[in-house]
Order: sequence, then structure tokens, then C-alpha cells
Amino acid sequence: MSGTAAPTGSAAPQCGEPLNQDAPEGEAPSPSVATPAPTGSAAPQCGEPATQDAPEGEAPPPEGRGWYSRGYLPHCDSSHVIQSLSYRLEDSLPIQVLARLQAESRREIADPKTRDIELRKRIEDYLDAGHGSCILREPQIAACIVDTWLHFDGKRYRLLEWVAMPNHCHVLIEPLPGVALATIVLSWKNYTARFINRFLTRTAQNGAEVHGQVWQREYWDRYIRTDQHLAAARHYIRMNPVKAGLVKTPEEWPWGSAGMGVKSDS
Repeated sequence: MSGTAAPTGSAAPQCGEPLNQDAPEGEAPSPSVATPAPTGSAAPQCGEPATQDAPEGEAPPPEGRGWYSRGYLPHCDSSHVIQSLSYRLEDSLPIQVLARLQAESRREIADPKTRDIELRKRIEDYLDAGHGSCILREPQIAACIVDTWLHFDGKRYRLLEWVAMPNHCHVLIEPLPGVALATIVLSWKNYTARFINRFLTRTAQNGAEVHGQVWQREYWDRYIRTDQHLAAARHYIRMNPVKAGLVKTPEEWPWGSAGMGVKSDS
């Protein structure tokens, strides 16, 4: 699978070329050393300011950076621990909608852990409804997203499952030693943001150059704890296009691992 090349004379790399380590769209890279998580600390809610603490009842996986934060969502980073990752387009979830979903979940659900799970579900349902520009529907952009994930498969991580939805992405990877999880995600976002802005500039009817914010600043990650958890994560990613009403079977969606013939137990 290959993406559409950037215009002649463009500074953007081509799909499949080495990705740099720059932080995307003006973001600063996360620190290389994280603060260990104290036990018993409460989890910040999705979208709220986060501390360095682990979510309530969670322990960091072994031999990793542990829990850390760049000021928004908490992340847990460790090599050889399978991670389920999600990130979305900047315009896919307006701030006022997120605030409403947060307020509703706080009002309706008392238990913090249950509330956080339900909030994630409501956010995913909102994204699956197809809000925002949904520019990942463009075949050239979707192909570039997938090419970017495939490029470092076996070098920086093992790529297990993936899907590029119209306004967000899900990826299941096992990071390999030597590259932080945040660096991997920032590299994806930086490269694809440049490609997307180049693509939109080429296709703009008025010929205006595009330099918009493409990706939402943070990403969501959850490390896989059990074989049952792994199976559930695989199933969710593969079935997301079906759940969103885009196709009838996961194999029909060309921008996912199921559509590329990857077996769910590989």
C-alpha cells in the first residue's frame, strides 16, 4: 500500500521514507524519564489535567518508564508491553462537546473508574458518528496513515492491529526497546500532519496554502493486561468500521488490518 507523494519541491517526506523524531505541530517531546507512580492515586478524567500518578488501582508494567504525563492525559510506557492507542483529528471533538460529555458522566456515574470507562465509550460513539472534517476518508490520506504505521513495524514496534477511521485512529502495538511510546506516536502525527497539509494545499480550489492543526494534542493509551484483554482490543479495532456503519464486514474496510488480510491471532 502506498500513499500519494507530496508536491514537487515540498519539504515533506514521502510515505514510506524514514520519519524524524520531531514533535508534531509545535508540540514539545515528552521527557525521557518519568516519575514513578505512587500507589492509590486517583485517575484524572479523560480530557482533564493529569498528574504523574497512575490511574486508581493501576500499577505500571515492569521494566518501563511507568506512568507519566505531558499535562493532559496520563500515559504508561514500557517496551514489550502491548499498547492499545487511539488518537483523533483536531476538529473531531469540539471542546464544548467534550465538556458536556464530562459533565453528564460526572452527574450520572459516581464511581471514578466506571465513569472514566463510560466517558471513553461516549467519546468513541461521538467520533464514530463522523463529526468534523473527516479528512481521513480521502484514500491518499488514509493510505499515508497506514504506510506510516507499517514503516517501522519490526524496527520500533510490532504492529498487531490498526484502523484509520474517518476522524480518528486505533493502533495496537508492542513497542520494542530503545524508543519511547510517546516518540512513536509523535513521529506518526508529525509526519502525517505535514503530508495532510500538503495534500489539502494541492486540492484546495482557491490554491491557498494550508497550515492547519491536524491532530488533537494528546493520545489515549491502555496497556494490555491479559489474553482476554488482548482479544477484546483486537476485536474492537477490527470491528470499529462496522460499528460506525461504514461497512458490513471488517474485511471491507481497506484502511484496517482486517481489510489487509491480517489474522486476528497473528
